[in-house]
Amino acid sequence: MVYFIGAGPGDPDLVTVKAQKILQKADVILYTGSLVPKEVLSWCKEEAIIEDSQGMKYPEIFAFLEKYKDKVIARVHTGDPSIYSTIAKQIEFLQEQSINYEVIPGITAAFGAAASLGIEYTIPGVSQTIILSRVEGKTPNPEKLENILACKNSSLVFYLSILLLKKLKKKALDMGYSHDTPCWVVEKATWKEEQIFKGTISDIENQVSHIKGVALILFGDFLKQEETEESHLYVKPLVKELIEAKKQKANNE
Repeated sequence: MVYFIGAGPGDPDLVTVKAQKILQKADVILYTGSLVPKEVLSWCKEEAIIEDSQGMKYPEIFAFLEKYKDKVIARVHTGDPSIYSTIAKQIEFLQEQSINYEVIPGITAAFGAAASLGIEYTIPGVSQTIILSRVEGKTPNPEKLENILACKNSSLVFYLSILLLKKLKKKALDMGYSHDTPCWVVEKATWKEEQIFKGTISDIENQVSHIKGVALILFGDFLKQEETEESHLYVKPLVKELIEAKKQKANNE
């Protein structure tokens, strides 16, 4: 059995209980060394075979999974396995080889960053949609950047794009975003080394030019965290109306 485990954004305490139990019983662990903190491996048993997949190509990963197919394998990915993890290709191989697998979800970096910042992505009257994407670089993005930025009432989070911040800035300004549109960067969200940089689309690049590794870009007016209308779930008139309706129903019964 191969377990695809989402190790969360960085803080080892954010690993799920289910994932921890699997790590404790796994015979073999294949983890993404450049992204998964070593502390996550502290739950593994001493005799477990532990390999770093950094630098491995698909044929090497496939060969590794097939070699240990009769053992319990923990394939540990950063964040949540459903986002930028390449598990689709690995699962395709496992299905072809009739090797059983299970996916254990984890917390993706976008939610870890939101927790660190103390923000909400869905602000009434401002944004009710979250877009998780990446600025196109070497890896093509079928959804063009201008199409993503056209969703001006959405909360935008860009993965794997810190080295393409200049491209994001130029395209956003070309599309009519104001120079003071909030743009924040969270480097290594929830890690001990986490760094937070707050600015605008005009000045954030100067603050984060030193970052070459793992970082998220959050972009949009939702970062102001200012509701432009009240949530109908919590406004007093609605609460009063519901109470009165309940009383009326009780009287009728």
